[in-house]
Amino acid sequence: MSKFNVDLVRRGYEAFGRGDLPAIQELIAADVVWHVSGKSQIAGRFEGLEAVLGHFMTIFQLTGGTLRQEVHDIVAGDTHAVGLHRETASRGGASLDVNEVLVFHIRDNRVVEAWVSCQDQYAFDEFFK
Repeated sequence: MSKFNVDLVRRGYEAFGRGDLPAIQELIAADVVWHVSGKSQIAGRFEGLEAVLGHFMTIFQLTGGTLRQEVHDIVAGDTHAVGLHRETASRGGASLDVNEVLVFHIRDNRVVEAWVSCQDQYAFDEFFK
């Protein structure tokens, strides 16, 4: 297990939880590709650092600062890391409470690609419709 990659992903979760885009920017490659499963307005493929940071800003705006991620575990090797977390948020009278898995591809100490998968895709898509 790569302790460095575990620490990198943990710092990413912490920065995301604070809404700290400059700190996130230091952890992600300029040519990053970010994949979000589902059919909601936040699903899709986001290419490049600007697109990914814009995607994060959209999530922050839609959830009005209520989004929380409780990390269950992070495991990593030399080129990949996996983050397991519980995600909660509220929006327009609706609430979200799901488990998610993030798979990160890491190169040169930065995330170059990520895949977001949700345990209850229907609930996730409904919340972010």
